[in-house]
Amino acid sequence: MKGTLVNTATVILGSSVGLLIGARISEKIKTIVMHALGLATLLIGFKMAFKTENILLIIGSLAIGGIIGEILKLEEGLERVGDFIKRKVKSESGSFVLGFVTSSLVFCLGPMTIVGSIQDGVSGDAIVLYAKSLLDGFASMVFASSLGVGVLFSSLTVLLFQGGLTLLGSRLSFLLRPEVLNELTATGGLIIVGIGIYLLGIKRIKVGSFLPALVVAVIFALIFK
Repeated sequence: MKGTLVNTATVILGSSVGLLIGARISEKIKTIVMHALGLATLLIGFKMAFKTENILLIIGSLAIGGIIGEILKLEEGLERVGDFIKRKVKSESGSFVLGFVTSSLVFCLGPMTIVGSIQDGVSGDAIVLYAKSLLDGFASMVFASSLGVGVLFSSLTVLLFQGGLTLLGSRLSFLLRPEVLNELTATGGLIIVGIGIYLLGIKRIKVGSFLPALVVAVIFALIFK
């Protein structure tokens, strides 16, 4: 759990610095920063998506996963979690939920999350998570400067999600097989592309509804590889 604890701490630290910076810049600058985040998020997402070796598998995973997510109303569920935390901390930020959901997904959907958490759980080697911690620290600073305090509370998502993967490390080691990890990464990448499109104000995509696609992608990769 060392890597996850360090990662959680860097998100808290980065977000705190970002909030201090954000309080001192104009709305016009915040808009530019938001667009920069959107473009950078698209780059990250597409880079991950190109890991796939089977485009049809990704299409099927997103379609089936999206249907499951809509039936389960996962997007609405994520927003309710954000709203619950917002009420508990008595925040008046209008972008609290957006910041919480967006940063939670970006911080938890990358391959470094999967690989690093499982390695930490299996062998105690947290070097990947230490590297991710540094990246997330800077990213949370930029996110928080534009999206506000909700980004700070995404540290809870990092703690719970990565911590869970670490504790289940030995049982989830099959996810490290290249044929599985590549398709899982690519599916997560396209979900992150959806976040980038939303941040750029092009169209709102219910990215939370696509989360089951990650599970479907793993199942398909195990069956068809």
